[in-house]
Amino acid sequence: MKQMARILSTLILLAAALAGGYWWGANRSTPAEHRSAPDKTAAGAGLAVTGGAAATAPAAAPAAGAKRRILYYRNPMGLPGTSPVPKKDPMGMDYIAVYADEDESPAPGAPLVKLSLDKVQKLGVKTEAVALRDLRSTVRAVATAQANERLLHTVTSKFDGWIQKLHVNTTGQAVRMGEPLMDVFSPDLIAAQQEYLIARSGVQTLAGGSEEVQASMRRLADGALQRLRNWDISEPELRRLEQDAKARQYLTLRSPANGVVLDKPSIEGKRFMAGEVLYQIADLSSVWLLAEVFERDLAHVRVGQSVQVKVDAYPEKVFAGKLTFVYPTLNNETRTAKARIELANPQALLKPSMHGRAEFSSIHANEPSLTVPDSAVLDSGTRQLVLVQRGEGKFEPRPVKLGARGDGYVEVLEGVKVGERVVVSANFLIDAESNLKAAFSGFGQGADSAKPDRQVETKPGATAAAVAATHRGEGTVQAMDPAGATITLAHGPIASLKWPAMTMEFKAKDAALLRALKSGQRIVFDMVGEPGGEYTIIRIQPAGAKPAAAAQQGR
Repeated sequence: MKQMARILSTLILLAAALAGGYWWGANRSTPAEHRSAPDKTAAGAGLAVTGGAAATAPAAAPAAGAKRRILYYRNPMGLPGTSPVPKKDPMGMDYIAVYADEDESPAPGAPLVKLSLDKVQKLGVKTEAVALRDLRSTVRAVATAQANERLLHTVTSKFDGWIQKLHVNTTGQAVRMGEPLMDVFSPDLIAAQQEYLIARSGVQTLAGGSEEVQASMRRLADGALQRLRNWDISEPELRRLEQDAKARQYLTLRSPANGVVLDKPSIEGKRFMAGEVLYQIADLSSVWLLAEVFERDLAHVRVGQSVQVKVDAYPEKVFAGKLTFVYPTLNNETRTAKARIELANPQALLKPSMHGRAEFSSIHANEPSLTVPDSAVLDSGTRQLVLVQRGEGKFEPRPVKLGARGDGYVEVLEGVKVGERVVVSANFLIDAESNLKAAFSGFGQGADSAKPDRQVETKPGATAAAVAATHRGEGTVQAMDPAGATITLAHGPIASLKWPAMTMEFKAKDAALLRALKSGQRIVFDMVGEPGGEYTIIRIQPAGAKPAAAAQQGR
């Protein structure tokens, strides 16, 4: 029996040895990988890692038949802080692995936004290079045509009389210089003609007399002619008087300029007084356009600037003009100033009171400016950023300082360089896909770290003093585990951490904090961040309790 027992024992030991050898042979590489992975991860991320924690790291996904090396794990919401081992954030979301072949270090404090190539294609992402350009601004304004004030002519009478006949008897009729307008009767004109004829006859009668008498008579004749000229009697009428040597009852008033009749208050048979307007004639070979320029655009218009004008009557035509004057006053109701544009109008296409649109184009500076398209800028109101392409599917959010704006482009004073490509299309969709707003919040860490109740996350190995910021919240007790010193709370928003309302489990600094609590109780709690990214409750008090109670409980 003893021999049989020894044989059975030997067989059992042999079988156990064979099984153990098979298990060791099948798994001999696993310990080495688990031992080396943390060391490589720590070396890649610059962190110190304990060997025991690294044993829980999952294997990286294979790529091209080889193992991909994990550098570290990042926060899934894009917040600062990394971890050498898998972990969850305070909201229970798994940290995301960052592989060695994916890492591309952006500027300090600016995390890369990574999208798959198919996602980039679906979003329709387009980029454009940052370049030096002449930054042009185009100011558009509505305008109204009017007659050139320098080419307006008013026909008035300088004597009393009556209108015998109208040669130009319709408003809008075109006239030429010297063309007859009307025949008039005036006793003053008849008296002046007779005075001239008498003086002229006296010169002839006293032809043999003294030189002094003849000179006097000539002065009388010349004075009578000059009086008729002063009354705007034309030279053809005066030559006829000299030739006929006979006073005429009706004299003709002629047009002083080329143009069209804008106003004709004259009627045949009407009596007129000295100074009364008989015709208003405008030369429309050159017209003015008065453009209403908004107050904000006045800096971009200047005298001498070329202007392009389009009118509704001829939409296919573009008229070229020049800005000749900007009026010194502003319309208080429309907040616009008038700008006068002068245009040649040889074909008389432009007519007074026509509506048009004026475009003023100007260059902001004498030298080209560093610019990006307007659509590339993500503007929060207090800060402007662009997405700089760092590779296929990789984009870096970068703050920029902007200058002047032009036609579709904006000047960049700081933040980008010539040749860098920025996203100009679908940048807001990238924002939505990658939770970019959370990534942008990392830019403010340096400026905001001195504020109270502000979360400060650090990498493993940081001192406790770096995570001493306190955050306060209010919530309802859902469950407790005094033995494990944990409590589950349904808390409201925590502004200092930018957390929304949620239900999550916290660890208490001391299990004694949980003894007096009960499920459903409303409490106010204070917590601090730990180096690993967790948060520990250090004080609890019932909602509505006096601050002294909290101080007593926290001891």
